[in-house]
Amino acid sequence: MGGADFRPKRAWCRVAWLRQAAPAAQFSVRWHFAVGTQPGKSGTNPALKVSRVRLVAESFSWPFRGAWPARFAIGALTVLLLPIAFIPLLGYAIAATRSAEAREAPPPWRFSIRLLVDGFWTAVVLVLLSAPFVLAVNPLANLIPLSHAYANIAALFVVALPWGFLLLLLMPHGTSRFASSGRPVELFNFPKTISEVKRDFPTWNLAAAAMVTAWVIAVACVGLLCVGFLPGAVYAILVSAHASATLYSPAGASGPNIPAR
Repeated sequence: MGGADFRPKRAWCRVAWLRQAAPAAQFSVRWHFAVGTQPGKSGTNPALKVSRVRLVAESFSWPFRGAWPARFAIGALTVLLLPIAFIPLLGYAIAATRSAEAREAPPPWRFSIRLLVDGFWTAVVLVLLSAPFVLAVNPLANLIPLSHAYANIAALFVVALPWGFLLLLLMPHGTSRFASSGRPVELFNFPKTISEVKRDFPTWNLAAAAMVTAWVIAVACVGLLCVGFLPGAVYAILVSAHASATLYSPAGASGPNIPAR
């Protein structure tokens, strides 16, 4: 009687059943097309990979949608005041990811309780992931046969690569889920994140490449009288937010945060 292959026998029952089944089937086709898979099959459809590439490529132009001058001006000021504006800046990054998931322009700066709460939980997970590398700098520097200053610089370069890779591995998916659900636990669900990376490695790889490229551009902006890094950092944050949003799956979302297709 039940199951996916169930078909009513009477004609009028079949009509009613088809009316109920059609919307679900249409959503399934739209979703599989968007993520580049085929219904009933695992893996990626090579013919639709271009849609993923285009979606990630949009990350580089997305920061300039809407009223971007005011957004960059306030963001640059926040980066300048980073020691005291760290949490609001992270909260805005989550808000930007949420807007990207909803296919909207980057949000204006609005300081609110939610901005601070989102920033706080994001700061907690960043501190948790960064602490082991920070604590390893001094012991590692003591093993390097250089002067104290140069040894610390060398130790920082040594730990920077694994630290950056760990953040790229664990933060984008967690940020995407946290932005869509509002549940802080999603940031700390590392096994789920690793599972999602394994399930769709190509998309994660594209998103990570976009983030790295954006931060390289931000660092390159230091050459503009050492002031260019401020808007460059804002640009990198927004590109990273949009790239994280490309990992968003409505299958795991609920409530009003599911974007309209």
